[in-house]
Amino acid sequence: MRENYKLWYYLRKSLVYFLLIFAAVLVFIPFYWMILTALKSDYAVELVPPEMFTWDLHFKNFIDAYKSTRFDLYFRNTLFVAFCSTTGTVITTVLASFAFARLEFKGRDTIFMLLLATMMIPGEMLIITNFVTIKNWQLDDTFAALILPFMTSVFYIFFLRQTFKQIPNELYLAAKVDGTSDFKYLLKIMVPIAKPTILTIIILSAIGSWNAYVWPNLVTSLSNESVKLISNGLRSSAFVDDLGRVKYNWQMAGSTIVTIPILIVFLTLKKYIIRGVSRSGIKG
Repeated sequence: MRENYKLWYYLRKSLVYFLLIFAAVLVFIPFYWMILTALKSDYAVELVPPEMFTWDLHFKNFIDAYKSTRFDLYFRNTLFVAFCSTTGTVITTVLASFAFARLEFKGRDTIFMLLLATMMIPGEMLIITNFVTIKNWQLDDTFAALILPFMTSVFYIFFLRQTFKQIPNELYLAAKVDGTSDFKYLLKIMVPIAKPTILTIIILSAIGSWNAYVWPNLVTSLSNESVKLISNGLRSSAFVDDLGRVKYNWQMAGSTIVTIPILIVFLTLKKYIIRGVSRSGIKG
């Protein structure tokens, strides 16, 4: 009986590891193909069937891809938009989460439930109304159009509220007895305690700004390079040689240049993301 149990245990564990390895390989293949194509010569890129491995690596493709488009401008624009939208998101999220977690006012729970209900609406359905609003305010083709719609998030408010709800209410009552204002209590007590969750929100918001494509492509014109982000700027760039031929290896090199920073950020800060998620809990 014990031997059968051990056999079943090892078979189940082997199956789990096999599925995990298989999923990891599926995720890794697109990145491998992107980097491999970026390092291929012009001749190797056009081979049929394509080479799955080569020793003839052309690192100069990255330099040529960088010089062929305005990467420096796109990087500056993206960092600026990410900083502004993330800062706005953190401010609105902290204030709204504190209000829903600690302050008592009429209709608080009803308003919060209505906000949660909006999470069931696909984001694509809000693009048209947001675009019409930006057009009516004459903010299209400006950084404001790229920043304002992303300065708040219902999910982040719910996420941080769960952490605030876990802080004992006795601390709030004791602070009120000592004459501490709500804002001071928020900054001195609640924000430091919820720092892992807030840091997670900062990381996820910055990554979202970096990866944004549909909205920046919608509110910026193709001819206005000054407000393009790295995502839509890279997509609209013409990676061609002197003869007008498309350089697919340069395209993949550009994609690699854009992808590597965000991968480094995620791999470096993933423990903070996990810690923030674990701290948020599921308390209602």
